[in-house]
Amino acid sequence: MLVTILGVTPAISAKPDAIKTKAKAAALIDVTSGRLLYSYNGDEELRIASLTKIMTAIVAIEHSDIRDTVKVSKRAVGKEGSSIYLQLNEEMSLSNMLFGLMLRSGNDAATAIAEHVGGTEEGFVYLMNEKAAFLGLAHTQFRNPHGLDADGHYSSANDMAKLTAYALHNQVFAEIVATKQKKAPNPNDSWDYSWRNKNKMLTMYEGADGVKTGYTKKSFRCLVSSATRNGQQLVAVTINDGDDWADHRDLLDWGFRHYPLQQITSKGEAIEGTTIVVGQSFHYPLTTDEYSGITSEIVWTEQGSEAHALGDRGKMSWRLNGETIGSVPLYESGSAKLKTRAHAKRSEQSLKQFRKASKYEDSIIKKWKRIIGVGR
Repeated sequence: MLVTILGVTPAISAKPDAIKTKAKAAALIDVTSGRLLYSYNGDEELRIASLTKIMTAIVAIEHSDIRDTVKVSKRAVGKEGSSIYLQLNEEMSLSNMLFGLMLRSGNDAATAIAEHVGGTEEGFVYLMNEKAAFLGLAHTQFRNPHGLDADGHYSSANDMAKLTAYALHNQVFAEIVATKQKKAPNPNDSWDYSWRNKNKMLTMYEGADGVKTGYTKKSFRCLVSSATRNGQQLVAVTINDGDDWADHRDLLDWGFRHYPLQQITSKGEAIEGTTIVVGQSFHYPLTTDEYSGITSEIVWTEQGSEAHALGDRGKMSWRLNGETIGSVPLYESGSAKLKTRAHAKRSEQSLKQFRKASKYEDSIIKKWKRIIGVGR
């Protein structure tokens, strides 16, 4: 049955004006909802340079303990391109190596991390591509963990936006990419490593909190940036953009101005004329014009069903321009299920929660280890 959404006042947001960048491809996404707010050549498969390391970092975090010690191999030492200058047989915690990877874009760190987590660099790349498939990144394929130019190594602006939005829900990843400067023990010299983040957006844009720069002679300048304002986090992506700092400021400003994150419903809100309440809050980025076009629908749980016996009373979903944009469960007022949070807040998410791989991913890891004969 169709119902009217009540009790929400939309923020003021003018109809979006046109926006352009100097990039060959660009995208803008809302992290909470995963809604793509802007896309230009968004599915074009392009070289992405060190934006690759976004996938390297999230795969490493999800499939290893960041307290692990990583030993640097001959293959990792002296890797061409950007480096944190690791030495042969040097040992460093995975946590610190991830900072070197994301702040200084160390290709040596990328190789060392890949070998530690995947058994071999090739094994880790296998996991990267399986993760891309799992996330539905149809225009992405990896050949290495660092992003140096290689045939068949590519992604798209839309895919990088989706991947980054996913990764930013990981507390460990989010903390690393938001760090402006990091010091780490150096076993080879009397001075500590000191890494300053290459991402200038962290100091030049209010609310900036990530993510990654990239450049090769073939990919040209690539950038993924994120920022949070008024509880809303956006991610901007540009590939092959000679004026990326300015373009990212414009993209993020445009997104915050025209697509504020609206609270559509709040947990505990009553369904008029019933004893049923909404089971969790729902937010979605909308312009004012779009807000007026939303419809909602309730599908009630059949009485006598197992789900009904367990306390479920139905589901409320919302549609915009014929597309479903989200749904929430419905419960009786006072139900014990209202005390169970369906989704913990990011600040409360623990490393242990993030390390719980899905059964799908577990099977992929086991399969690969059988192939290469690596134990854990």
